[in-house]
This record gives sequence, structure tokens and C-alpha cells, in this order.
Amino acid sequence: MGYITELRKLIGTQPIISVGATIIVVNENSEILFQHRSDTLDWGLPGGGMELGETLEEVASRELNEETGLIANEFKLIGVFSGPDYYFRYPNGDETYSVINLYHAIDVSGKLEMKDGESLKLEYFSRENLPDNIEKRAKALIDSLGDKLWGLTPSFSKSSKL
Repeated sequence: MGYITELRKLIGTQPIISVGATIIVVNENSEILFQHRSDTLDWGLPGGGMELGETLEEVASRELNEETGLIANEFKLIGVFSGPDYYFRYPNGDETYSVINLYHAIDVSGKLEMKDGESLKLEYFSRENLPDNIEKRAKALIDSLGDKLWGLTPSFSKSSKL
């Protein structure tokens, strides 16, 4: 299993600091890709925790592909986010203070596909049509970025398919 799973065997549900990557994928309509999460039943952004020995870009690449089936040729760092707004308690009681490295996926290809069981649905949303139940950390990211988020260039190359 993964690093956090092994760590949880030792410490239980008490709070930890977790480092990971979250990925913004923008379609040609300036809509952002969200995943309907199977663990919390709310909408979040693709991403996940770092495994031992990985770079953050490797985390972004792995998580994007595992959760969406997409492949990005480049990741541009938008920013690093941490603090009380990124505390999260999972339904099983696990607590984490996330250090989120937010990336914009560039030159993306592939077909949307839920590969890892972490998503119930993958869907693009516009700023005006966001789902009501956005996961707390994703909401904090969206709120902190404001117009910058909605001004990102489309992630897909002209030759790739959504």
C-alpha cells in the first residue's frame, strides 16, 4: 500500500501533515475538471498524496492519470497552499493538514476514464455552474485564486480530444 496507509497503521487517525499535488484541467470552454469523490461524496479536484521517492510533478502526473485517464506533457505550478483552510477530516476519522501543490496541466491528451475507484463521476464545470457540494479544500483553493483560476488557458492541445 501507500505511504500514508502504512503511516496510519502506526498512528491511527490522529492529524498528520500530508504533501501532495492537485491538478487543474481546463477545457476549451474554460471549464474546470472536477471529480465526484467516492470517499466523501462531494466534488473535488484531481490529486493526491506523495509517495516516498516521488517528485511533486510525478505525483501530479500519476494522480491525474489514475483518477482521470488523462496525461499531461507539462505541469505549471500555480502555488503552494497550507494552513487551517486545508485541514480535513475524512469519513473514517483520519485527520490531515494538507500541503497542496496546485498545478495547471498543460498539453493534455487522453480520454476521461475513472481508473482507480476514487471517483463516481468526472465532469467539467463553469464558474457560473459549480456544484453545491464542493470538498472543503477544493473550495478554499477556488476562493483563494478567484479570477486567476478562471483565466487559465485550456489544458488540451489542438490535436487532443476531450
